[in-house]
Amino acid sequence: MNTRHKKILNILSDRRKVAVNTLSEKLDVSQATIRQDLTLLESKGFLRRVHGGAVFDETDDISHRMGVNYEKKLIIAKAAVKYVDEGETIYIESGSINALFAKEVVKEKKTTTIITSNAFIARQIGKEAEGRVILLGGIYQPESECLVGTLVRECLNILNFSKAFIGVDGFSETTGFTGRDMMRAEINSEIIQRSPQTFILTDSSKFGQITLAKYCDAKDINYLITDNNLPKEYFKIFKKAGVEIIIPESE
Repeated sequence: MNTRHKKILNILSDRRKVAVNTLSEKLDVSQATIRQDLTLLESKGFLRRVHGGAVFDETDDISHRMGVNYEKKLIIAKAAVKYVDEGETIYIESGSINALFAKEVVKEKKTTTIITSNAFIARQIGKEAEGRVILLGGIYQPESECLVGTLVRECLNILNFSKAFIGVDGFSETTGFTGRDMMRAEINSEIIQRSPQTFILTDSSKFGQITLAKYCDAKDINYLITDNNLPKEYFKIFKKAGVEIIIPESE
């Protein structure tokens, strides 16, 4: 993805819908060039073309959500790779940041074994990974491409991993980390209990949000990797819980 593509996604993140002529003026390139850019970004699943422009779909589809605040998410994903050791076995949960993180892991830590319950992540890294990619079995959720249910837990009973990287939909001091899907929440709670080290990867927009199902409390994780817009009151909450906060510098 080139610099102009990132700028298009940033503009679209602010507006959710943008016209070709607006992008052309802001980026100082022809409308024909912008149309080509939008076609390419649509082919990668980052956005959807509409008459005269493009939109982000309000969906649980990971590829579409990857485009929202793309640069912030990529910075978080790259920061998380520094905590992966060559050759170790890690668990990567669903989510747009985790999808970007998985791609960075297979580029930078080539002998890592990745366990995931998300078919999108397994599919996007499967051809690039030199280490093993283990996709857990279970009930398939088409929109999010997650696998959930009893079979996932049975698979977890025979596997070991040293670190888990989890995405969330919300956090508050009273509810802890939460997600929109109850079945995914059950799996994530068990993974967090089993993992020797747990990392939460999320952008700061999730703080103060409360969603349906609880994953865990702040004290149950080891690291939080987020962006520099994390509200100040949360630093005290996580420090008290013994969580190390990692805020990577912008590139």
